[in-house]
Amino acid sequence: MKIFNSINEFHCSKKTILTLGTFDGVHLGHRKILEKLTQNTEEDKYESLVLTFYPHPKMVLQGESEVKILNTIREKIDLLASIGIQNLVIHPFDETFSQLTAEEFVKTVLVDQFHIQKIIIGHDHRFGKNRTANIDDLIAFGEKYDFEVEQISVQEIEDVSISSTKIRTALTEGNITLANDYLGYEYFLTGIVTKGKQLGRTIGIPTANLQIEENDKLIPSNGVYVVKSSINKKTVFGMMNIGFNPTVSGNKLSVEVHYFDFDGDLYDQEIRVSILKYLRSEQKFGSVALLKAQLEKDKESSLAFINTL
Repeated sequence: MKIFNSINEFHCSKKTILTLGTFDGVHLGHRKILEKLTQNTEEDKYESLVLTFYPHPKMVLQGESEVKILNTIREKIDLLASIGIQNLVIHPFDETFSQLTAEEFVKTVLVDQFHIQKIIIGHDHRFGKNRTANIDDLIAFGEKYDFEVEQISVQEIEDVSISSTKIRTALTEGNITLANDYLGYEYFLTGIVTKGKQLGRTIGIPTANLQIEENDKLIPSNGVYVVKSSINKKTVFGMMNIGFNPTVSGNKLSVEVHYFDFDGDLYDQEIRVSILKYLRSEQKFGSVALLKAQLEKDKESSLAFINTL
């Protein structure tokens, strides 16, 4: 997949079949839409193109600095590549871009830059300055500038909307099973392993302290989870705690993973942690000894679950 960091960087000798949106999560609802692109380019006459934006338009237009996203940009790139999308344009969304009129966007971006053959878009899509243009306007522009407009069905749009909402709600409630069902894959966190307090090492349960890449990444609710990672091309299972470590008076949110059957050095390495199952909420114990006893029970529960996979 070719990646372009702005609309102006894009270049392609063929005409394009494209869609646009945030595609946060790249979940099952999104995939139904994205697969339409690949189906339209099977004869190799056209190339598929996804236009997405960063930062999230809501952060710019509505000042919603607390918007939490399901995928970092790098995670989204990997997911889109796995579907078979040929071109991805990640355009910086800012006030200047938001001021383009509908026809300016169609003419300068879709027609002149992307050499559009067809756009696949939802019936409720609105675009242009102040989002004044709708699907009927886009169809009229298609007739004027000679490109096709394929409308995504109401049901597919509802699938996307419902899925995104349910995924975020499920993650904030610790319902990882439901979130994974809607995603079509295991929700994951990506980050660099850094040095923590190293309490786990002193009680025989060493953990990798994960520094998440981006502040706007949605972190699931506090608690203990069964997880897995690919380390040195080998699948390694473990358990992860998200929380504040109240037993030892922690005051900063941390994400810590204890891997089973692994004792290598992970410091400064980037790892991806896929979340498989929620075990329990975070608790404050009366002593470190009681915490250790609970962690041993968590390990037993984790291994019992892993054996069912």
